[in-house]
Amino acid sequence: MTGHDDNAYLADFRSRLELPGIIDVHTHFMPEQVLRKVWAYFDAVGPMTGKDWPITYRDDEQVRLKTLRDFGVRAFTALVYPHKPAMAAWLNEWTADFARRTPDCLHTATFYPEPGAPEYVRTAIDRGARVFKVHIQVGDFAPNDPLLDPVWGLLEDSGIPALVHCGSGPAPGTYTGPEPMAALLRRFPRLRLIVAHMGTPEYSEFLDLAQEYVGVHLDTTMVWTDFSEADAPYPVTERGRLHDLGERILFGSDFPNIPYPYGHSVYALERLELGEDWLRQVCYRNAARLFDVR
Repeated sequence: MTGHDDNAYLADFRSRLELPGIIDVHTHFMPEQVLRKVWAYFDAVGPMTGKDWPITYRDDEQVRLKTLRDFGVRAFTALVYPHKPAMAAWLNEWTADFARRTPDCLHTATFYPEPGAPEYVRTAIDRGARVFKVHIQVGDFAPNDPLLDPVWGLLEDSGIPALVHCGSGPAPGTYTGPEPMAALLRRFPRLRLIVAHMGTPEYSEFLDLAQEYVGVHLDTTMVWTDFSEADAPYPVTERGRLHDLGERILFGSDFPNIPYPYGHSVYALERLELGEDWLRQVCYRNAARLFDVR
C-alpha cells in the first residue's frame, strides 16, 4: 500500500462498511512554531532511538486539512500539550481559535499541573472544549499531582474525555505506566479517559483498566502498523478482549506525524480480522457517540 493509493483505498473502505466517514481522535494541529519544534524532535529521533521517523505529511496547515478531508475524515482533534508551566492557557487560546475556524475539528484543550489550571480549564469548558489532551511523558508530571485534583474533578463532572498519553512507549517516563492511571481512576472512577496508543507497550494492563472502568477508552494510534509491530507487537492472546471491548476502542492516527501513509493505519485494523462491525465501531460509531458527532 502506497500513499498514492490512500484516497482510493479509504473510499473503498468506507463504501464497503457503509460508513459516512472516519473519525480520527488522535491528530495534531498546533501553533506553527510549536509544530516546527515537534517535527525537529522527530527528525532527531533516529539517532536517539536508532530508528528513523520521517514525517509523511509535512505540509502547510491548509494542505494538511485538505488531506484529512480527502481521506474521508469527518471529525478530528487538534491535540496540543505543554511541556512546562505557563504554556497551556496560551495553547488553549490557539485551539479555541482553530476550532472556531475549523468546524470539523473537535474543540481540543490541554492543561499542566500549576495553580491556574482549574481556572483556564473551566474557561476552556465554557468555550466549548470537547476533549483535553494530556501527555504524561512529555509533560513529565504525575497525573495524581494535587494541583490537578480540581481539574480531574471538573472533567469527571462534565463528562468531557481526556486523551492521555500514559503508556511507557516509545520510551518510559518518570510517571508513565498503568499504575499512576489506576491510582487516578480509584480517586475519580467516573472519568472518561482515552488511553493513547492502546497504552503501548503495557497493552494488557490498560485493557484491564478498560474492563474495570466503563469510562476508559483506548485509541488505536500507530498500533498494529508495521512500524510499531517491529518494536512493540500487540499480544495475539488479547484478540478476544479486543473484540469484546469493541465499543471502547477509537480510531487514532497521529497525523501528520506518522512515518508511513495514513491508509496503513486503517489497513492495520482490517488485517486484525475482528469483523466489519468491530471496524464500524472503532472507525466511526464509538467516537460519534462519545463526542455526539451527527
